[in-house]
Amino acid sequence: MRALCLTVLLICTASFCGAETFRIATFNTELSRKGPGLLLRDIQKGTDPQVLAVAAVIVDTRPDILVLQGFDWDHELKALGAFQNLLTSKGLSLQYSYSARPNSGLATHIDLDGDGEQNNLKDAQSYGEFTGARGIALLSKFPLTLPPVLDLTALLWKDLPSADLPLTPDGHAFLSQDALNVQRLSSTNHWAISVHLTKDTSFTLLTFQAGPPVFDGPEDRNGLRNQDELRLIEYMLSGQFGPLPDAPVVVLGGANLDPNQGEGKREAIKRLLAHPQLQNLPNLQDINTVDWAHIGQMRVDYILPSIDLTAHDAGVIWPETADHPAILASRHRLVWADISLPE
Repeated sequence: MRALCLTVLLICTASFCGAETFRIATFNTELSRKGPGLLLRDIQKGTDPQVLAVAAVIVDTRPDILVLQGFDWDHELKALGAFQNLLTSKGLSLQYSYSARPNSGLATHIDLDGDGEQNNLKDAQSYGEFTGARGIALLSKFPLTLPPVLDLTALLWKDLPSADLPLTPDGHAFLSQDALNVQRLSSTNHWAISVHLTKDTSFTLLTFQAGPPVFDGPEDRNGLRNQDELRLIEYMLSGQFGPLPDAPVVVLGGANLDPNQGEGKREAIKRLLAHPQLQNLPNLQDINTVDWAHIGQMRVDYILPSIDLTAHDAGVIWPETADHPAILASRHRLVWADISLPE
């Protein structure tokens, strides 16, 4: 009888007593190279230390659903496919995937940064050495509804309600009319994608990667844009740009903003963390997710489940030893959470 009770307990713990459970993770891998095709090359040669370290961190964590940031996009998604195969060869099969062209590196042929020149790196929709640099990719054990149920990657900044557009020190518009007519809000992508855990159960994954609120001038162009990228998440949750499916939601990705330290409009991330539809998980609240040289550790990567989901555990993968693969993988740390749907 004791052995039987122990067996039942173990089974119940592993499946959270019958609830639909999954492990979700977000990881800014910084798997970006200096030109198109170079990431694919490094994955395929099988010996690149960073690629192998990123894969090791992911395989050790064993997520069911994984969003990667800082992952170079290519038109045929060859790099993503090669990385999927690498994970599979190491025992982690995430057979479903999605990625699409990010705004990073996407040329505009407009003087966006106001320096009087066109076609510089800072004149792309967001900073990137080439189209597709530092994109977002989704890998999943479960089927996805594609294309996304909501994709606001192409939304113009000026079309965000109450957009907080940058001004010159004397109060004039920093962006020219030509710039306003092409400048997108999203630094990479803003997607809402349905993930189907079973035939009858699903949730909506809402993911993004905001740009850093630094590297600008007194107009605070990047700080204001970062703030508005986070405000866009609030508008997506409210259905202002098209209703999300009637299902639970998980917001996850990179805000490039810490609620308590560093530059940027910190109220923007504080509002999102306190959003009435979302949970700021206690296990993640006091844990940093990045270690930047000369700046230090901050919390900038987030998983925020909706209040109708149950979070059983969550954490951030920080290296415990000097030879831990997380040290070689990225300055960012993988963030994960074990979540179940409503009974």
